[in-house]
Amino acid sequence: MSDTRIDQDSFGVTRGGEHVLRYTLRNARGMTARLITYGATVTELLVPDRHGQLADVVLGFDALQQYETENPYYFGCTVGRVAFRTTNAQFTLHGRTHHLTRNAGTHHLHGGTRGLSHVVWQAEPITSSDGPAVRFHHRSADGDQGYPGNLDVSVTFTLTASCELRIDYLATTDRATPVNLTHHGYFNLAGAAAGDVLGHRLQLEADHYTPTDAALIPTGEIVPVRDTPFDFRQKTALGARIAAAGGYDLSYLLRGGSVPVAVLEDPASGRRMEVLSSSPAIVLYTGNYLDGSVRGKGQISYGQHAGVCLETGYLPDSVNQPAFPSIILQPGATYREECVYRFSGAV
Repeated sequence: MSDTRIDQDSFGVTRGGEHVLRYTLRNARGMTARLITYGATVTELLVPDRHGQLADVVLGFDALQQYETENPYYFGCTVGRVAFRTTNAQFTLHGRTHHLTRNAGTHHLHGGTRGLSHVVWQAEPITSSDGPAVRFHHRSADGDQGYPGNLDVSVTFTLTASCELRIDYLATTDRATPVNLTHHGYFNLAGAAAGDVLGHRLQLEADHYTPTDAALIPTGEIVPVRDTPFDFRQKTALGARIAAAGGYDLSYLLRGGSVPVAVLEDPASGRRMEVLSSSPAIVLYTGNYLDGSVRGKGQISYGQHAGVCLETGYLPDSVNQPAFPSIILQPGATYREECVYRFSGAV
């Protein structure tokens, strides 16, 4: 058995001269997670299959330069201040309209051109009774990407003895501001170099989803999944109805009180991933825009549907949609959310 420990080494220097550290977390069952301070990013996640064989189950890159210049897909990053799309890159709060950076046509995506996924965080290994852990911290200054208020964000990744990657989010502000943080990991339970995930089976504890327009902006409706290709209430292969769906890139309002909120399985390897979350929504994205032009770890080309994202958080464009749960964080309050990816090889 491998021991439980945290190792630290250098992952390189950014184009701006900032040093980036890499932390390696290991548990006693051989599972390994590697994270870097650039974007508070998970670069590798080694998980055993039904026979105990390890494989890296997340997409990513070997070099820091690729994360800086070749990662429009946000492989493995912590995303914010506000994840997902914001209509017309603006919102109105307390009578004032705030204009955000535009990085998705006329819209704002994943916190902007230099959101939390594009900065170097401070980090420290911490002692946890649950397993090795690293806490990342970053201050997003007032006006950053157009957002009001100084926002202090911490994200703690813990690799537990029961093969969970647990992510704990905390944020505070000195001025009312929207916050919606998520982890943008692309999972392929057969292994990051194994091809597409269309044979993976997914179950979601969600009765409703949010339709979008041609620009993938929610219309504001929350409609039933019944009799649509977006219904994953029963375990279904991702490829079974993907053509009818036009690829999956949509958000679901989760059924309250359900644990886990999602289950993903790879029948070939036997790996199973359960997703637990305190947040009210989850975004399903099947790597529709991957086209083989990006070479990831080991120079593997990531083709369409090479990975699947299950991003917990709040609904996209919540700041402009009064029917959606609010994402406004007030001074004196604490944004506190948790996401757990729990792995086993029992399928």
